[in-house]
Amino acid sequence: MSLLYYTSAITLEIDPGKCTGCGRCVEVCPHDVFELVETDTGNGHRRRRASIAAKFRCMECGACAMNCKSGAISAGKGVGCAAAIINGMIRGTEPSCDCGGTTGCGSGCN
Repeated sequence: MSLLYYTSAITLEIDPGKCTGCGRCVEVCPHDVFELVETDTGNGHRRRRASIAAKFRCMECGACAMNCKSGAISAGKGVGCAAAIINGMIRGTEPSCDCGGTTGCGSGCN
């Protein structure tokens, strides 16, 4: 079963001007929200940048923004935080969304 989130409430954004094309967002996103695309710069050179391929899959866990060294990605506190809190309550542990981080994967929900 594939979960869909309320897309009108998702605050995920990427600034293509800041993106360096490192691909870290693609690596850390647990729901394959991002893809890397090559664009022509107009002078015969090509540039690789991240693009939001499936915003509807974003749970706003914050893993992408936390790992974006160029600061090109912003993501609000969304259902990733809720999932982290619920998982922690069920297990009797600190909040964790099970994608390698704690407290909503770095989205800052405390």
